[in-house]
Amino acid sequence: MAETKSGGRPIAASQRPTGGDKALAGNKKQFFRRKKVCRFCVEKIDHIDYKDVKLLSAFISERGKITPRRISGVCCVHQRLLAMAIKQSRNIALLPFTTSL
Repeated sequence: MAETKSGGRPIAASQRPTGGDKALAGNKKQFFRRKKVCRFCVEKIDHIDYKDVKLLSAFISERGKITPRRISGVCCVHQRLLAMAIKQSRNIALLPFTTSL
């Protein structure tokens, strides 16, 4: 017969404790990650200019992709403005669409 919880229903195999959690939590040092803050909110920048190539290139990877919010730390509103500015800048050839291979 299968193991049961206190309610009497059988436990699925994926929900059974394996003991692996104890091994991970034992001697591993806890890593503290600082909360990322929006660069544009801190500097109180409301308008992101598509002609400012130096600023925009900081938010583009070396392959030419726009860096996502979770990596760059930009807030949602400014990420949308940043993406629009990068796309405008690409269309008038200030920024490349991709890198040359």
